Amino acid sequence: MNELRPARLVLADGTLFEGEAIGAEPAGGVVAGEVVFNTASTGYQEILTDPSYAGQIITFTSPHIGNYGVVADDDEARQPFARGIVVRDLARRRSSWRSTDDLDALLRRQGVPGIAGIDTRRLTRVLRVAGAMPGAFGTAAEPVLRAAAAAERGTAGVNLVAQVTTAQRYTVGSGALSVVAIDYGIKQSILRCMAADATVHVLPAQATAAEVLQLQPDGVFLSNGPGDPELVTGAPQTIREIVAAGMPVFGICLGHQLLALAHGARIFKLPFGHHGANHPVRNLRTGRVEITSQNHNFCVAPESLAAVADVTHINLNDQTNEGLRLRGRRAFSVQYHPEAGPGPHDARYLFAEFFGMLQAR
Repeated sequence: MNELRPARLVLADGTLFEGEAIGAEPAGGVVAGEVVFNTASTGYQEILTDPSYAGQIITFTSPHIGNYGVVADDDEARQPFARGIVVRDLARRRSSWRSTDDLDALLRRQGVPGIAGIDTRRLTRVLRVAGAMPGAFGTAAEPVLRAAAAAERGTAGVNLVAQVTTAQRYTVGSGALSVVAIDYGIKQSILRCMAADATVHVLPAQATAAEVLQLQPDGVFLSNGPGDPELVTGAPQTIREIVAAGMPVFGICLGHQLLALAHGARIFKLPFGHHGANHPVRNLRTGRVEITSQNHNFCVAPESLAAVADVTHINLNDQTNEGLRLRGRRAFSVQYHPEAGPGPHDARYLFAEFFGMLQAR
């Protein structure tokens, strides 16, 4: 790891933190984005490379980050789309036998700036009270950082999916079932969960219902992704047509929000979002509590879907919606991440439910 350089983090409300620059040097010595926090204890590489973090600066609440290094097999996307990371203590050496490099080298190679030495407990408390907010960090002068933080728009009102979706169709897996996955920012661990049992045709976010149905799949998967679902133009209409055609549909995270939006739901932004691998969710059909991996800023208002869908899961921390199933349709979705990259595998059964639905069809 190279010699650390003094740096600052400034939030839009004026709160200032001092630390040291790590990772890539941003243009002009400053990078801005929406500052959020993630409570996972492990999985920093998967979190960093999750496309759902596009436009955001990730604060890791776990104080010691980078201790087991990085390995290419753990990347969740072709590149990180996060604006940067904030850590308390960046490990000086890596200890896992799997690792091929250290986290700082990955940040430099992928062009991701970071800042270390930050009091992340204090920063997290600020975000919990005031909510996720724009911020800027880097080695630039403090007035430059403050101006960048004030000018940052955050993730509301921005179509971030357009930045992360695949440009061309591709296929993974060779299973007997055929699934079309619409890529709003899909993670590799999700594809691995499906590729063992299905041939998965991954289509760009702007795919039409006609393009999807032309492939004659057994079912359709709506992927996770970043930002405001109401800015993913065309997606609700596509999803509505796919569901109306009788196609089995399974959505995760942004896919959950888009399925709901396609059927008249109201979407709202959470104060500081759900980001972590330890969120308790109750399955209302079984009564069981699942510990889940989550990464989202927006949420479905369940009462807005009361006439057409049943709530299947709720978050036990704040009682927000975590799942739904459309009545009279073979379509369901969850707000959290059953593939759990990273996180516990309590909810992996949802993929089996999806494939069971396809086989029954």
